[in-house]
Amino acid sequence: MQIGKLGVWMSQEMLTAADAVAQARRVEAWGYGALWQPEALGRNVLVHSGWILAHTTSLVVATGIANIYGRDAMACAGAQLALAEASNNRFLLGLGVSHMPLVEGVRRHAYGKPVATMREYLTAKASAPYMAPRLGATPPTLVAALGPKMLALSAELADGAHPYNVTPEHTARARGILGPGKLLCPEQMVLLETDPATARAAARRTLAVYLPLPNYANNWFTLGFTSDDVANGGSDRLVDAMVAWGDEGAIRARIQAHWDAGADHVCIQPLSVAEDPMAPADERILELLAPARN
Repeated sequence: MQIGKLGVWMSQEMLTAADAVAQARRVEAWGYGALWQPEALGRNVLVHSGWILAHTTSLVVATGIANIYGRDAMACAGAQLALAEASNNRFLLGLGVSHMPLVEGVRRHAYGKPVATMREYLTAKASAPYMAPRLGATPPTLVAALGPKMLALSAELADGAHPYNVTPEHTARARGILGPGKLLCPEQMVLLETDPATARAAARRTLAVYLPLPNYANNWFTLGFTSDDVANGGSDRLVDAMVAWGDEGAIRARIQAHWDAGADHVCIQPLSVAEDPMAPADERILELLAPARN
């Protein structure tokens, strides 16, 4: 599987199935190696991945992430192998433990200890029976990992890690724990906006959903941020660290910093300054950074 150095992380939950295909084809035409899709309150991300794979030809479709509480390990293994075989190995599975409010409050499951639960899930997935045709090579699995224990598990039982809401400093730490030979694919929010007030206001609207979640806050604390940085919509310091805003050069510099820190592949998430949460992502930066044009 060739995912290149640059991909796109983008939710398509606000789009129709037809519009999602059109967007994926633009990402493919621009030369990005992978399109990463989340799973939260909308489509089953594995079903949606199959739809996008069926309507593209070279684009890798990755889950960032598939919630392990959304299906048991055998169902996950079957879906992964089926999608890989049907797409000629263009499906990259990213798995995560999600967050307690979504798991317990919405899905009504008991939220287990993250590392132990993920270990059990990966072990069960690896040994799950599968009686259908399959590719010769086992398709790759990445883990949504932030802390050192989950990163170590990603190196032990998976093919690498997909950290979210992180800095280049975290990328360097992650590479040190993963070691060589494991995929490291951090997500980076980007916003093509040079006015500080406008950019930070838009960034705060996106970050608002993540600030209350302990998994992210605890990781930010290890990077030197404090409870004051997380409070009241996030400090400018935290906002600027999580969202690379500015002109094309500023955004390229942040992506390069992740590569320099040891990332194999950076998946950029384009934000918009629109206040309407239903507004589509601003794709201008994707066109500017398009690997096919650079």
